[in-house]
Amino acid sequence: MKVEAMSAETMKAVRFHAFGGPEVLVYEDAPKPEPRPGEILVRVHAVGLNPPDWYLREGYRTLPPEWQPKGAFPIIPGTDISGVVEAAAGDVEEFAVGDEVYSMVRFPSGVFGDSKAYAEYVSVPAAEVAPKPAGIDHSHAAGAPMSLLTAWQFMVELGHDEPNPLQPNRHRPVPLDGKTVLINGAAGGVGHFAVQIAKWKGARVIAVASGKHESFLRDLGADEFIDYRKTAPEDVVRDVDLVIDSVGGPTTGRFLHTLKRGGALFPVFPLGFSGAGAAAALGVTVSATQVRSSGAQLQELGRLLDDGTIRVAIDSTFPLAEARRSHERADHGHIQGKIVLTIE
Repeated sequence: MKVEAMSAETMKAVRFHAFGGPEVLVYEDAPKPEPRPGEILVRVHAVGLNPPDWYLREGYRTLPPEWQPKGAFPIIPGTDISGVVEAAAGDVEEFAVGDEVYSMVRFPSGVFGDSKAYAEYVSVPAAEVAPKPAGIDHSHAAGAPMSLLTAWQFMVELGHDEPNPLQPNRHRPVPLDGKTVLINGAAGGVGHFAVQIAKWKGARVIAVASGKHESFLRDLGADEFIDYRKTAPEDVVRDVDLVIDSVGGPTTGRFLHTLKRGGALFPVFPLGFSGAGAAAALGVTVSATQVRSSGAQLQELGRLLDDGTIRVAIDSTFPLAEARRSHERADHGHIQGKIVLTIE
């Protein structure tokens, strides 16, 4: 295990010293960060959980071995925060001490442990920070960044020019007004935002989730609902314009035949898709992107969160000290919206 020198100031954080299950998460003292040039220091009030948190905790075991992190332990997981500016580097002019802010911290650049969000204090590049929407509290704000940016960058505006190493072509969102959109995994973090964005943009929405989520999704605007436990959507849906598969993975190809020629399939997790030939024969575009931090987009989205156009649903909250329980909740599945950690 790496021996780490403690800075003069410490904070409470959740770290792990080896890859594994939720039991490896430890609430303990850690060095308090200091903002480097171009950064602010945030006193964190809430942390939103996302799948990369548990992928990192497990050592990204689904990735090819050459892509997996080697582990510079101890690691503080997490990316999504909402809190108050505690300090700012001398070259930061757009934020001041006391400002309420939210952010997705260093993603994907910090994917292997440099984001460090499960902590009382987090240093964040100012370009990745936006004012917290005034109309919602820290818990709801922390639940938004990664999931909402993912849905937005897939569906509305990519917002960057970074190439996707998994595909040769730049991802391009498609027009939604007047279209029919099927959203798989519609009750989860990305899915429940995708439902709202599609409706806001004028689409007819078919939501796919387990039956207990039907009223929740209809309240968010879903026009039709399919309980995948009773009906396989690929058996009953045809001629949709777009499928957002927030589950993705090797099974995403089953949605190819639900699409009309010229339609598009956007798997949020594209690894494992092997139907490129079938997609080409059907005239279907399959495309994905890697969500990236963007303070500018979070500021734009903040207006939609502030006025209630987009709502953040919270599945459950846990104190930071009980992060292990939050990951156990995530492992249980069937999440409705977002899991959030809170810090007093």
